[in-house]
Amino acid sequence: MIRLGLIGDIGSGKSHAAKLFGYPVFNADLEVSKLYKNNRICYYKIKKALHKNTISYPIRKEELSKAIISNNSNLKKIINIVHPLIKTKMKKFLKKYSHKKIIILDIPLLLENKLNRKKDILIYVHAKQSDIYKRLKKRKNFNLKLLIKFKKIQLSLEYKKKMTQFILKNDFTNKNLKKGIKQILKKIL
Repeated sequence: MIRLGLIGDIGSGKSHAAKLFGYPVFNADLEVSKLYKNNRICYYKIKKALHKNTISYPIRKEELSKAIISNNSNLKKIINIVHPLIKTKMKKFLKKYSHKKIIILDIPLLLENKLNRKKDILIYVHAKQSDIYKRLKKRKNFNLKLLIKFKKIQLSLEYKKKMTQFILKNDFTNKNLKKGIKQILKKIL
């Protein structure tokens, strides 16, 4: 099985690009949303860790955002609870799709949490900062303070680029993105 890890800036279009590859995708953000919605153990752990903040079940991202902005240590607490659960889900995904030729890992903190392997092929999804910012501002839950906090826990974009074997340019048109993906797959296969 060939593991392709998509990395890049927040809002660069990694998840959209991942779907266009046409192979099974492990989308960590989607899995986190499912945890918040359906996992009571995750809820109780987060509620206990963020005891000064109001956290209701199912977990609402707005409540977590307020907690993260109100206290610098809250993001780390949430990460320490959520990431082991996501790692377990990723292992199940890998086992389920072990027979596939290629799988896609769409994990925002892939390198930071050392979830990649030496043999993984890393693809940096590159987009213009101005395009990224325009897209992020359109999101209903966009919060600049929160964005800054998330960027602080990530490795630099320059480092991420150096770690990759391919750069996939995303100008947010499917035509060019599909063309780039096709070229990458041709080189890999």
